Amino acid sequence: MKPVSLLTKECKTVNYVSGPLIFVQSVKGVSYGEIAQITLPNGEVRTGQVLDISRDLAVIQVFEGTSGIDNKETRVQFTGKPPTIDVSIDLLGRILNGVGKPRDGGPDIIPEASLDINGMPINPYARDKPADFIQTGMSTIDALTTLVRGQKLPIFSGAGLPANKLAAQIARQAKVLGEGEKFAVVFVAMGITYKEASFFMDDFERTGALERVVFFMNLADDPTIERIATPRCALTVAEYLAFTHNLHVLVIMTDMINYCEALREISTAREEVPGRRGYPGYMYTDLASLYERAGRIKGAKGSITQIPILTMPDDDITHPVPDLTGYITEGQIVLSRDLYRRGANPPIDVLPCLSRLMNLGIGAGKTREDHRNVADQLYASYAYGRDLRRLVAIVGEEALTELDKKYLKFADEFEKKFITQGDENRSIESTLEIGWDLMSMLPEEELKRIKLDYIRKYHPAYRKG
Repeated sequence: MKPVSLLTKECKTVNYVSGPLIFVQSVKGVSYGEIAQITLPNGEVRTGQVLDISRDLAVIQVFEGTSGIDNKETRVQFTGKPPTIDVSIDLLGRILNGVGKPRDGGPDIIPEASLDINGMPINPYARDKPADFIQTGMSTIDALTTLVRGQKLPIFSGAGLPANKLAAQIARQAKVLGEGEKFAVVFVAMGITYKEASFFMDDFERTGALERVVFFMNLADDPTIERIATPRCALTVAEYLAFTHNLHVLVIMTDMINYCEALREISTAREEVPGRRGYPGYMYTDLASLYERAGRIKGAKGSITQIPILTMPDDDITHPVPDLTGYITEGQIVLSRDLYRRGANPPIDVLPCLSRLMNLGIGAGKTREDHRNVADQLYASYAYGRDLRRLVAIVGEEALTELDKKYLKFADEFEKKFITQGDENRSIESTLEIGWDLMSMLPEEELKRIKLDYIRKYHPAYRKG
């Protein structure tokens, strides 16, 4: 975040310090959200933002933390300007901290512009509906939970599940199909450990994906308040790349639960009345202010697509964070602990997954004409096979009919060949062919959700003939 040199108002009275917040008395003419510069007795200068103003008391969140700040010698200067970040096309390939300063040992960014991190609201009339397919290279996502350009599609994970590995794989594989489509990734890591940070950096550098990635990295021991600004800084960069340089930008944000924990910590320090499980009552609005920065604008070539990732505490999908995220976003991708234990990689459970905009991005000219039918048939057949597993646990496999045994085998093979793919990058054509090969295990008359014309054209039995 860019420090502002123009200092307009000064106040030397710090009333008291609470966590990442300082409370300043006797202030006038100070605006909500403006940047303050805090000068410590040793001469160190830190940056803060005004969170609240009541009568003559201002509450300031300090991005670098409040250690060393006292209430006698510390000076607070108000700049009268909102928090900004320097943006440039040269940010591609760079690793930055949570507020956009280089963390990779490289030179400072020469800015093309300095933008408010809160972004500019998009006129709803100017929004264009998402309509183009994004190929992630992951069969379960591309075929059954299709990601569409301009969509926001979260991944719901659990503690210990490989959401970070999936995120890194999507970041290096994702592309918009078509000639000459420029694509970039803004990767936002919030509250991650050094081990996780090393994994992401090594993966991006090893695969060469870093050259098209802007990597914002907020570590677990970085100031909590920086975590609040991190996604806003990243989305501001994404908007600049999308709508100034006409890039298609994929924003991957991990982990949203760490962001919401930071919100709760700040809310507690401000002594606000807590909502569900101690989270602030305005968390829905706050999350919406991030998620709604995805989309397309009529007449603009670029677009912003979001994949927020969040770890559900105790695998509870009704927890406030995944619950509110589900209301705001357009579907969900759910990782399964049961599949993970059985070796599925990635362990995506397709049954609770959903992409509400899928139909806008698939079909002839976008993916393939049989895509919708294949997705419906795979989903239905796998769901029936999973139901039969529960039945087998009660009555035994001997009680099943021959057709039931085929469905049971289909479910097993679906998890081994379709869901599990490791580091393989599959095209949508390859994914659909795998789907047809699996469906050939079932009698043709069982393919009730597929048009007969498509069966004649794509079924392996007819292709071989």
